[in-house]
Amino acid sequence: MTSHTRLLACAAAGALALSILATNAPATSAPTAKAAAPKYSATITRTAHGIPHITAKNFGSLGFGAGYAAAQTSTCILADVLLTGRAQRSRYLGPKGHYDDGVAMNGTNLQADALVTDLHNRKVVEKLLADPKAGPGSEARQMVTGYAAGINKYIRASGGSKKITDPACKGAPYIRPNITAMDVWYGVYMANILASTGNFLKQIVGATPPSLSDPGLPSLATFGIVPPELPTSAELKKALGKDPKSPFGSNATAVGRADTSTGKGMLLGNPHFPWNGRYRFSQQQLTIPGKYNVAGASLIGSPVVNIGWNRNVAWSHTVSTAYRFTPYEYRTVLSPFMYLSANGLIKQLEKRVVKVVVKNPNGSLSTVTEDMYRTPQGYVIDDPATLMGWTPLSFFAIRDANGEQLRTIDTFLNMGKATSVRDLIKRQDAGGGMPWVNTTAADRNGDVVYADHSVVPNVPNSMANVCMTPIGRVTQQLAGLPGLDGTFADGICKWKTDADAQRPGIFGTKNLPAAYRSDWVMNANDSYWLPNPAQRLTGYAKIIGCENCQRTLRTKVVSRYVMDRVKVGKVTPAVLRGFEHQNRVMGAEVMGTAALVKVCQAANGGDACPVLAAWDKHSNITSRGNHIFEEFVKRLPGGGLLGGETYWKVPFSSADPMNTPRDLDVTNGKVIKAMKEAIAYLRSKNIPMNATWGSVQVAGDRGAPPIPLGGGSGDDAGNANALAGRGPSANGGFLKPITYGSSHIQAISFLANGLVDAKTILTYGQSDNPRSPWSKDQTLLFSQKKWVSFPWTTAQIKAQKISAIRISGN
Repeated sequence: MTSHTRLLACAAAGALALSILATNAPATSAPTAKAAAPKYSATITRTAHGIPHITAKNFGSLGFGAGYAAAQTSTCILADVLLTGRAQRSRYLGPKGHYDDGVAMNGTNLQADALVTDLHNRKVVEKLLADPKAGPGSEARQMVTGYAAGINKYIRASGGSKKITDPACKGAPYIRPNITAMDVWYGVYMANILASTGNFLKQIVGATPPSLSDPGLPSLATFGIVPPELPTSAELKKALGKDPKSPFGSNATAVGRADTSTGKGMLLGNPHFPWNGRYRFSQQQLTIPGKYNVAGASLIGSPVVNIGWNRNVAWSHTVSTAYRFTPYEYRTVLSPFMYLSANGLIKQLEKRVVKVVVKNPNGSLSTVTEDMYRTPQGYVIDDPATLMGWTPLSFFAIRDANGEQLRTIDTFLNMGKATSVRDLIKRQDAGGGMPWVNTTAADRNGDVVYADHSVVPNVPNSMANVCMTPIGRVTQQLAGLPGLDGTFADGICKWKTDADAQRPGIFGTKNLPAAYRSDWVMNANDSYWLPNPAQRLTGYAKIIGCENCQRTLRTKVVSRYVMDRVKVGKVTPAVLRGFEHQNRVMGAEVMGTAALVKVCQAANGGDACPVLAAWDKHSNITSRGNHIFEEFVKRLPGGGLLGGETYWKVPFSSADPMNTPRDLDVTNGKVIKAMKEAIAYLRSKNIPMNATWGSVQVAGDRGAPPIPLGGGSGDDAGNANALAGRGPSANGGFLKPITYGSSHIQAISFLANGLVDAKTILTYGQSDNPRSPWSKDQTLLFSQKKWVSFPWTTAQIKAQKISAIRISGN
């Protein structure tokens, strides 16, 4: 056994976490001489940085190897994913513990368990598995079943939870080798509803009917007027899971044959995801010789590659602006639990009573009961922050398009078979399970595509205009989300069905935006409207996103990288990689040095002003002055640089979206105040004005020392290499310990003779275990602007091999 293999066995032991089984599940019996022949068999070859390359003869065995490998390197996170999907967090971790997936679902363990318990009670996943349209296909089922078996195989082989080296779950009693395919499917389902039902966890579990002591906020919708106290657009978007100040996002750029030195396609993908928790990526290659070969990154708990490449196509994803749900407003009659339906009928809310087993402070177990309410469309929410409180006159329930499908694994699995970008999108459409992201891709022919062909409720503008309630019109105006009339939820206000849609209730291909080109396309979480400055996509439903609307500074800098390059020459593979680490700060470029210095002087900034004057307007680890700028833009009113058109001399114009707004108003009192407060804050933290950026922005994920990092604030400051500090972190004594942002970065260039140049970096490392050699190795490379040459061919894998094992089992 090599030293690397021993480290794997040690660090992986955590994989067990997946064993999250029921407390009274039967033990797995040891194999006997008469046992049936192994159902699954796979080879796992590890290369530098712990990247697993899994080879098998069929999809079941491929999933088996993927599950084993995931358990080796992501033990505790994988266990947590399955524990959540089993609704057993309160049983093992206590009901008051905090659950935060780092993206959307945020509440107590009890709240998470209550919602998931009701999903189990209603057999939501089981019913989807039995649905020929909304459920998975044969190969996806094989992958998931094998994945569960692979997890169990690793738990047994590694010696159980007591052998786990990761302190986060060492000795955890829920780690046992009894994971089922259903456990994995529930984990997949929870990821599906991330941007919809998951965002309303507290509002669903805590939905309370109005009473004499708590009548709720008065709804004036019934009278045809709206409440006088309205949230701002930013406040409403935040409450709806689309916080402009804390976006869930990514960048992706695809360059085609017209602008590449190779005459073939190239892709630079950089999803911005949490560095801690269940939405971390892990890297892998999945191969069935002669049949299937794909590499890239997978969210933990996913047996398939989510972002990656094959021999002919490379793709990445960015979070889409489209909504995955619509609220329906119901008018109550006689009682908070009775509501008006079509034809004057009165219906009663369904009350869902769930029982959750919880761990008491003394270690004993007891049962807690929670109530939730539903209409045929979905869960009732009680959310005054979004104008959707439960009042004596009305209540709201949400219908979730991603809650009605279990096609995600099929979609990603079959994208891995694509032969071109058009074939990629065709397969994506046939899958019908792209949950909440755009796709940007390039192929060997030199074609590129941007498409938002994700799962979107089929609510065309014509229907919205007829069906929106007064409050629903306000939510659309402020946040782009139409609120529909629940009275007619089964009639004229029921989601439409397109002839070319994979299933009822969602938009089909012809009503979703896409742009195929031979030069370049990009997306950085703005709407579909402008995938390339030369092409505008218009005429789509407002629920998908805005048109003729302002672009973020991050969108502009991602576009500028290509636009500025093609003015002087073609994009080479090296130039493509270089885009990731240029670390230009577009906000500073738009403002200009002179304007920043004037504002600093007006704010009596003292020694901060010459630092800004000399700043290189980059966010490299050696840059001096970027920390002043970041603190400044955070304090600009109106949501930062993007939201404050009044602070620009030249306002936004849809006729010139890449160059407006611009020219900061240096005499504006609020701008000067923002600078004064930024400098005062840095002084209060004893941070020198001439500090290097790398001395204040460091890695903050679990297990990482304070490694200096370039890049910075995405939308406000205009960094493509977007990094943020969110939630608890290591290295908290620094100004900005990073726990979110650039994650699995891939620069893929198709070359002659069928070759692929694949350069990647997993910024936080392959393993979350702080005792693993793979917990910080790639973070160090990321700090140094270096890349991993991802071994793709058999020869490359052999050259980088550090271990190889053959596993089999049932």
